[in-house]
Amino acid sequence: MPDLMIDFIISLDGYAAAEGWPGFWGMEGPEYLAWLDEDAEKQHTTLMGATTYRLMSGFARDMPDDSGMAGLTAMPKVVFSSTLASPLSWDNAELVQGDPVPAVRDMKRDGTRPLRTLGSLTLCRSLLEAGLVDRFRVVVFPVITGATGRDRIFDQYPDVSLDLVDSRVFDGRLQLLEYAPTVLDGPPSAHAR
Repeated sequence: MPDLMIDFIISLDGYAAAEGWPGFWGMEGPEYLAWLDEDAEKQHTTLMGATTYRLMSGFARDMPDDSGMAGLTAMPKVVFSSTLASPLSWDNAELVQGDPVPAVRDMKRDGTRPLRTLGSLTLCRSLLEAGLVDRFRVVVFPVITGATGRDRIFDQYPDVSLDLVDSRVFDGRLQLLEYAPTVLDGPPSAHAR
């Protein structure tokens, strides 16, 4: 059964982006960019919602010669949306309308390729709440964007216990943290080890 990984980049205070800041908060270095290219070559299916699809398919359309966008275009993508219509214009993108939880449960049961999310905060939250997430990976950028931050990642998430399974530092400043998540059903004291 293939694993499902939620994959985020975040500011230290938990935002996915910030007004007026460049992509990656302007801090992508050579080690991190090389790791992104290496990671993108691993075979998986990318899961995303409509907002992420619109953003990323626009980037792919506007930057067809970018190696990262070309790789994303070539890989299979499943888009969960009630607002988009088939056929999707981005190559290798399949639209699923309706509840993503049973669809992803079926993909995990019947599929062979690992599954990874791209952005899509609401989708990730619903998959985590349903207990479908095997790995939760974040790359923390050393910025606090309290005044300009948008898209707080962990708002409205359930309580989750995280067991660290991997970590790494890129370019002496970006920290990758990969966890095995366990969604807690009650107060944390009920789950003490």
